[in-house]
Amino acid sequence: MPGTSRDVVFVDGVRTPFGKAGEKGIYAQTRADDLVVRCIRELLRRHPELPPEKVDEVAVAATTQTGDQGLTIGRTAALLSGLPKSVPGYAIDRMCAGAMTAVTTSASGIAFGAYDVVIAGGVEHMGHHPMGEGVDPNPRFLSEKIVDPASLVMGETAENLHDRFPHLSKERADAFAAASQAKVQAAYEAGRIQRDLVPMATRSAEQGWGLAVADEPPRPGTTVEGLASLKTPFRPHGRITAGNAAGLNDGATACLLADAETAAELGLPVKMRLVSYGFKGVEPEVMGYGPVPATERALKLAGLTIDDIGLFEINEAFAVQVLSFLDFYGIKDDDPRVNPDGGAIALGHPLAASGVRLMTQLARHFEDHPEVRYGLTTMCIGIGMGGSVIWENPHHSDYGKGAAA
Repeated sequence: MPGTSRDVVFVDGVRTPFGKAGEKGIYAQTRADDLVVRCIRELLRRHPELPPEKVDEVAVAATTQTGDQGLTIGRTAALLSGLPKSVPGYAIDRMCAGAMTAVTTSASGIAFGAYDVVIAGGVEHMGHHPMGEGVDPNPRFLSEKIVDPASLVMGETAENLHDRFPHLSKERADAFAAASQAKVQAAYEAGRIQRDLVPMATRSAEQGWGLAVADEPPRPGTTVEGLASLKTPFRPHGRITAGNAAGLNDGATACLLADAETAAELGLPVKMRLVSYGFKGVEPEVMGYGPVPATERALKLAGLTIDDIGLFEINEAFAVQVLSFLDFYGIKDDDPRVNPDGGAIALGHPLAASGVRLMTQLARHFEDHPEVRYGLTTMCIGIGMGGSVIWENPHHSDYGKGAAA
């Protein structure tokens, strides 16, 4: 199909409940690959109109690709999910934006005509694979001062962001974090988050078998006063705490993407259309600022401005990182368009899995807000990057019309 491209649509997305990493977490004795396999199987169960042999590719991201997250996890997950052996798969890594990159890379294949239907997602079991496990950074990074030593510690990069923008105070960060917890609590009480969760069997040598049906990290009732008293582990008298940052988590996500015509032929639903995406690098020591240039690129490619975006799903790696994005665009800290059902500070951030969580939540918001035409999913990425994807709402009256179409 030289000289042509096709529309890519987001059909559906699911995720496991997110757990706390560590020996006491719900997934302490659950394999990472089983988490993502459960998501793939659920997508196939929810869409019997999709013949399994129609899946052309399975792209699964993991930041630490060893052990139960290794062995080309996209391919092994495809086999373990019961897909035909003719369905290929691969693994991908862009740290926190792994699942986001799995989506944009495989979506590019759809647009080019190489695929019609793909499954993309991510998994991170940070209890089995702590961040940075087994890495061996080239000594030139430090000896030649290519990066600041602090750039390899994500919490330090967030402290650096506070340094760069002093008006983004710890008080503002704590207030944003408390609001995220409150929004997640309200969303759970309204039954909005549960729609996208896949119940996951768990095992404990002490307690036997169980069933995870809700996220483990949220802390209902969190207050700004409570957050103010937490320790600052990265600096004495610092500003980053366990309360205004995402935790260490286990979990998996997966989504179905398709060419628009193929989706129509198979009777697959369309929840969003991919408009554009952008990835950009920034100074590694202020990693959290990455979403700003990435969003600028995605907007430019789409022929849109920030005023065209009616809903934002921003990964809350750190509250200050989200605030730096909002501040750049003149968006208020409590703007209702931003993370309407809360974010990673409350829900958790299992690194490579999080990008599809953002997309799945945005798709739900589109259903509830047909007056919004465009939405954004964006996140910062370790070692100094940002990624942003712009989506169009199929429920909007002007869907598919105009320059961005």
